[in-house]
Amino acid sequence: MKRATFAAGCFWGVEVAFQDLKGVVDTKVGFMGGSTESPSYRQVCTDRTGHAEVVHITYDDSIIGYGELLDVFWSIHDPTQKDRQGPDVGTQYRTAIFFHDDEQRMGAEMSRGDLERSHRYARPIATAIERAGAFWPAEEYH
Repeated sequence: MKRATFAAGCFWGVEVAFQDLKGVVDTKVGFMGGSTESPSYRQVCTDRTGHAEVVHITYDDSIIGYGELLDVFWSIHDPTQKDRQGPDVGTQYRTAIFFHDDEQRMGAEMSRGDLERSHRYARPIATAIERAGAFWPAEEYH
């Protein structure tokens, strides 16, 4: 089993896009990329913790590849919007790929480069590619 973590706006919609894919074993919503330990949703919404809303995916790479997960990621949001998706504004809604190993980093960089060269978007791709850090699950009530 492998892990993948993506930020593409509000984590609920992002989770739905991944959870029924063949080979995806589990999805969890939460936060990554910030400085506060074990942040609450309320803290993250202040836009002061540095966290992004993310979906943390466990997948069977013998069934679905990381490249396929990246294809879904790019298709479900506007990667040119730096700190927003639709009506949701703030750094917690940024577009980011959190890589768990060098293979994922290289795959993410190649995939982002291919998308940039495709000229699919008039604006530059704003998606950050960052090393995965601590994942903090969102509270059940949210």
